Amino acid sequence: MSELVTGEAVALELRPARLPSRALAVLLDLVVALAVYVAVTIAVVVSTASLDEAAQTALSIATFVLVLVGGPIAVETLSHGRSLGKMACGLRVVRDDGGPIRFRHALVRGLIGVIEILMTFGVVACIASFVSARGRRLGDVFAGTLVVRERIPVSRTGFVPPPPPWLAGRFSGLDLSAVPDGLWLAVRQYLTRMQQLDPQVGWSMAQRLASDLADRTGAPVPQGVPPAAYLAAVVHERQAREARRAFGSGSSSSAGPAGPAADAAPAAEPASDAGAASGAYGRPPVVPPGAVSQPYGSAVESTGAAVESTGGDRPAESHEVPAGEPPGTGFVPPA
Repeated sequence: MSELVTGEAVALELRPARLPSRALAVLLDLVVALAVYVAVTIAVVVSTASLDEAAQTALSIATFVLVLVGGPIAVETLSHGRSLGKMACGLRVVRDDGGPIRFRHALVRGLIGVIEILMTFGVVACIASFVSARGRRLGDVFAGTLVVRERIPVSRTGFVPPPPPWLAGRFSGLDLSAVPDGLWLAVRQYLTRMQQLDPQVGWSMAQRLASDLADRTGAPVPQGVPPAAYLAAVVHERQAREARRAFGSGSSSSAGPAGPAADAAPAAEPASDAGAASGAYGRPPVVPPGAVSQPYGSAVESTGAAVESTGGDRPAESHEVPAGEPPGTGFVPPA
């Protein structure tokens, strides 16, 4: 992508066209122009057979200039930078500031194109495109123009993956007012593209973003939570708050059931769902699914309390919760 700044100080991200697509567009334009030139030349020769040789030579030169030079200039001016070949290849000629070209831009490109394309069979244009960082030939340099791509494949990178189920609601008490919009944008862009990154690079980026986000919120990242999962959970919490603010407090009542049923529901969650969600963020969760309804710090405290109550020597069977009774603290010890 190439960033162009307009006269109104607006930055435009455009993708310059490279040599293969430009060469194909020029080849198509030349085929059409030569076909028209041959047809016009035959018509001129037939209609001027009674004239002398000097007149026929003058008409031949005029036909060459009008068809092979004036024709492309007129087409680019009237179509605002889209000749037949460029339309077929999805290209367009624009000014350096991203605006549409005018007659003077097309005139300079056309006159220099006679030298670097027609007279040198495109050798000069190819060399200039290779040397230029944005693939511009000499005509573009002198005219102040740029050939860009109009048809760009749209990739599905705008979807933010949801957080793992075992992190739902754990960050409801975070203060997100000090987080700047630039950091939210960086986190969102990382989450939408993390599947395309190298695992080590993505992990280091997630750690940096999670550290910055924790510094802004004033609460550290919980132990055992992957940084990507932490980012996804905080972004999900921000979206939920924005939705409640936009649609009223009625949406908060539909976020989930209250009372004992809400505590028992996470414990009955299938293990396969939690495992699939945690695998998408790099590491399996350390906090069990029963800690869904707790704040992000209470799960660690309840874990320490459970260990202290057993003295460290009692068997694991004593930690099991009787069937049909919801856990008192919302924490289900491992079997």
